[in-house]
Amino acid sequence: MVEMRLSGSGGQGLILAGIILAEAALLDGKLAIQSQSYGPEARGGASKSEVIIADRPIHYPKVTKPNLVLAMTQEATNKYCADLPADGILMVDTTFVKEIPEHVKNVYRLPITETSNTELGKSLFANIIALGAIVAATNVVSVESITKAVLNRVPPGTEDVNKRA
Repeated sequence: MVEMRLSGSGGQGLILAGIILAEAALLDGKLAIQSQSYGPEARGGASKSEVIIADRPIHYPKVTKPNLVLAMTQEATNKYCADLPADGILMVDTTFVKEIPEHVKNVYRLPITETSNTELGKSLFANIIALGAIVAATNVVSVESITKAVLNRVPPGTEDVNKRA
């Protein structure tokens, strides 16, 4: 079983990213549950999407011991990675995250939003870049399934740029 928490601020597309990741797992023939939480302000407030992927039945729909936490903002890092075990992966967007909690040892520092801006012209695609990084780091789903799930969920006319992301 793999438990992941995708966190950042409302408007960064992390809930969509969680839905896409869960769909990719289903396409791979695995079981998956996705849940979400965001502050009352929605856009701009802290948000998280949790995804559990397993080969056996999932009996509890919330992440209790994350294997991976994606943090796209400093606030999300501070708020959502306290329960990340020492052997867990913390993946941060260096565009916005400067301080890493001391207990975390396995950190992937990636310029996710910066890459989205410079390579694709908008920060809008940072969530899809983050999904690519998660899949590359964990192999939790296949590249084929994540690509298909992304293309199933993005707005018409954005398929090519989302594939690049």
